[in-house]
Amino acid sequence: MARNKHPEETVKRILDVAMKLFLEQGYDNTTLADIIRATGFSKGAIYHHFASKAEILIRICDRIGEENAAQLAMIRENRKLNGQQKLREVFRASLLTDNQQTMLNILPTLTDNPQFLSVEMKSIFEEAVPDYIAPIVREGIEDGSIVAEHPKETAEALVTLSDLWLNPIVMPTTPEEARAKCHVYNQIAAGFGMEPLLDEELIEALAGCAQKKLERLE
Repeated sequence: MARNKHPEETVKRILDVAMKLFLEQGYDNTTLADIIRATGFSKGAIYHHFASKAEILIRICDRIGEENAAQLAMIRENRKLNGQQKLREVFRASLLTDNQQTMLNILPTLTDNPQFLSVEMKSIFEEAVPDYIAPIVREGIEDGSIVAEHPKETAEALVTLSDLWLNPIVMPTTPEEARAKCHVYNQIAAGFGMEPLLDEELIEALAGCAQKKLERLE
């Protein structure tokens, strides 16, 4: 068999095609055979790069995560904003983007898929908190916009609640329940001396995501 001289192009095509199928059909309704047919590659070529459909989805999420990370880094380094303002911008960057809609449409319900839930939790504690949210919380404590004694633990609590409890991808919820959770989240943030982190636009965005997720599951 001839050696593939452009493996990165093969991987990109597999990921692009798989993401399109996941968006159109849903992850659960897309088979590895569907991906093989749509790419035009052999079964062996697919398995050379990916051991399973789940691994393909994880790589797609990693690629999206890299794009999100670039946005979060820009917010973290923005000297015009204080810590509290940066946290608000993090929410806007996370919720009001095409990437959020893509994740909403391609990911299965995480509580029904322990492997993906584990990946999400790992990304919270190994990437999101130490690289972005904890530094922002520390800055907020220093500039007085956030009142907390333990920046790391505060960051972990804020991100765990937002990425797992508020997130309709993790557990389906009604728009009304999503709105209620957002208001409770703002009350929790108030305990750290912050004004609401989720404004009405963001609350309605989350409620809309919850509705779309329910429709996707029907």
